[in-house]
Amino acid sequence: MRMDVEDADAAIKEKAHVVIENVIRDAKEHLQDLQEKERAYCLFSEAEYIIQNIQWTSCKDFTVERGQQQIEEYMSTWEFHESWLHWSDYLQEEELKYSKRYHYRVRWSIPTCRKPIPRATACIYFIIEISKIKPPTLPVEVFFILESNKLIHRPGQCRVREKWLKDIIESKRILMDSITF
Repeated sequence: MRMDVEDADAAIKEKAHVVIENVIRDAKEHLQDLQEKERAYCLFSEAEYIIQNIQWTSCKDFTVERGQQQIEEYMSTWEFHESWLHWSDYLQEEELKYSKRYHYRVRWSIPTCRKPIPRATACIYFIIEISKIKPPTLPVEVFFILESNKLIHRPGQCRVREKWLKDIIESKRILMDSITF
């Protein structure tokens, strides 16, 4: 009788061992499948959303007009719907101890046939900085800020999103609608 119980225990342990091995094998296969899918998604995602930039001019070759042209060239790399229109302005030059900053404003809007003059626009402020202490052959430093935001963006380090402009315009529309004259 004791032999039967020991044999039964051994058989149960053997079956349990086989079940556990199968579960572990299946779990490993499932984990490998998930990792392969994630790798494939990341490769697709990276290929889909490459952050664009341009070759910015050197400090010695910089002019106000060249800065405006390069801002236009940089913005042409953005993935915006064709209905967006913009215009850019040179605003001012700012003299600092170790650099000069050139300020530009780009206004964005979506005019339509029904409303060719937009009720609201969204601005992006570009600053091109020319160093007085770095070698003049180095490229200019460029950064930009969206209206109503404090976050400083640098070309080539972030993907500009159409939604950012839509949010600015929508918040202005909501504000205008809440004011009665």
